[in-house]
Amino acid sequence: MKKRIVIALGGNALGDNLEEQMTAAKITAGAIVDLVEAGHEIAIVHGNGPQVGMILTAFETAAKANSKFPVLPISVCVALSQGYIGYDLQNTIRMELDKRGMKQQVAAIISQVEVDPNDKAFQNPTKPIGGFMSKEEADALKAQGVSVMEDAGRGWRQVVASPKPQHIVEAGIIKGMLAAGQIPIAAGGGGIPVAMKDGQYHGMPAVIDKDFSAAKLAQLIEADMLIILTAVEKVAINFNKPDQQWLDTLTLAEAEKLIAENHFAKGSMLPKMEAAMAFVKSSSAKAGREPPSALITLLTKARDGVAGKTGTKIVANL
Repeated sequence: MKKRIVIALGGNALGDNLEEQMTAAKITAGAIVDLVEAGHEIAIVHGNGPQVGMILTAFETAAKANSKFPVLPISVCVALSQGYIGYDLQNTIRMELDKRGMKQQVAAIISQVEVDPNDKAFQNPTKPIGGFMSKEEADALKAQGVSVMEDAGRGWRQVVASPKPQHIVEAGIIKGMLAAGQIPIAAGGGGIPVAMKDGQYHGMPAVIDKDFSAAKLAQLIEADMLIILTAVEKVAINFNKPDQQWLDTLTLAEAEKLIAENHFAKGSMLPKMEAAMAFVKSSSAKAGREPPSALITLLTKARDGVAGKTGTKIVANL
C-alpha cells in the first residue's frame, strides 16, 4: 500500500564535513529514491549537528579576527545549514531520479519551527554548540547573558536550549508539495527556532531535535509512517551486553515500560524512541489505511523496513 512517509536523516547519512557530506548524500539519495520508486510519498528532515557548529565557529573566528564581522544568532546559523545541506540533498536526489527516468521534483524549504518561549528548556540550556573557548572568553560571554559550560575538560562552549517543536510554519506548503507528487526537504536541523511576538516570528537562541521536528511534521501532514534512520538496523535492549536483544515491534505501552527501566541511552536512542512514540500517540488511523506507525532502522534498510522485513516498528496497539 502506498504510504506518506517522513524520513528523519541522522548524522551518519550526512557525514561530518563537506567532502563526506557529498559522498553520503549520494548514498542517501539512492535509499530515498528506492522508496519513491516503490510508490510512496516522501518528505525528508535532516540533522545538522556538525554543520551548524562549523558555521557558528566560522563566524566566531571571523569576529575575533575582525570586529566588523558579526557573531550570528543560532537561528540564522540553522537557516544557513538548511540551505547548504538542502542544496546537496536536492541535487543528489534529483540526479538519482533522473538516472532512473523518474520525473518527480525535489526542493529544500527554509523551514521555521515554532517553539514555546516558556518551555522549561530555556531555563536550563544544555546543548553545546560552536567552538571551544578559554575561561576568560567564557566569562566575557557570561557577562553578556550567554549561557556557557565546561565540556568534559576540553574547554568552555556556548550552550543553548533544546525546546520541543510546537508547530511547523511551512507545514501547509510541505503538504501541498506532497499532494503534487513532489519531494520536500524540510525542517532541516530541526527547523529554525522561532516564537511569535508582536505579530511576527523572531528567532530564538535554541536548537531543536530533528527527530521531534520530524515527528511533528509527520503529524501535521497526516503521514502514515515516520522513519527515524540511525546507525543500527534495530533497537536493542541491553545493548552491547551478553544478553542483548533486538526488538521487532513495540506497542506504546511496551516502549514506555522499557524507557522506565532505563534501557535506552539519553544521548542516543532515548530521544529517537520518544520522538517515534510522540508521532504514534498524536496520530490516528485514516479510513481504509493502516494505523500510523514509526520505524527505527538503518538508511540502507529503509525500504525493507517499510515492507515489514526489518527495523523496529512502534505502534499504538498490536
